Amino acid sequence: MARALIVIDMQKDFCPGGALAVTGGDEIVGPINALMADFEAVVLTQDWHPADHTSFADNHPGAEAFSSIEMDYGPQVLWPRHCVIGSDGAGFHPDLALDRADLVIRKGFRAGIDSYSAFFENDHATPTGLAGYLRDRGLNELTFVGLAHDFCVAWSAVDAAKLGFSVGVIEEATRAIDLNGSRNAARANMRAAGVILR
Repeated sequence: MARALIVIDMQKDFCPGGALAVTGGDEIVGPINALMADFEAVVLTQDWHPADHTSFADNHPGAEAFSSIEMDYGPQVLWPRHCVIGSDGAGFHPDLALDRADLVIRKGFRAGIDSYSAFFENDHATPTGLAGYLRDRGLNELTFVGLAHDFCVAWSAVDAAKLGFSVGVIEEATRAIDLNGSRNAARANMRAAGVILR
């Protein structure tokens, strides 16, 4: 089995000082870089939102960040504006080893739908193309790291397992937002899908 390391959203806006900072997000850059040599392939994902994205709280008059609304595709958390296309905050953490990446896949670029997973938009139907890339290269065993554990990492890992990949998450190389117990819920969801938490 060929193995790929999938590095989720290691971007400035998700690290301390960023617009949607995850506590300790910058602490995992070194460990992630160290892991890269152990895999046949490395894929980076990048949150990549237009300024009018419907997941931004400030695009909904009167709405507060971290509240939730109902969209056509289900419930949607409203986030602070983050990872806007071309902005400094959308860039990768400066210490991340970009030269090791085989592929960078951008997600969340459609204004009307969010995309936590590296495989599908939040409608669970619109594919990003990542699954086809991995299968074409014979990469069957996937390990996930990055930000944030309880949203984009968890959704990506669960989708990968549903798609038939062998999936693990190295929890020490992730950090969580932990919004209303979301970290424990994500761990339960991943285990139920067959994801190995290491």
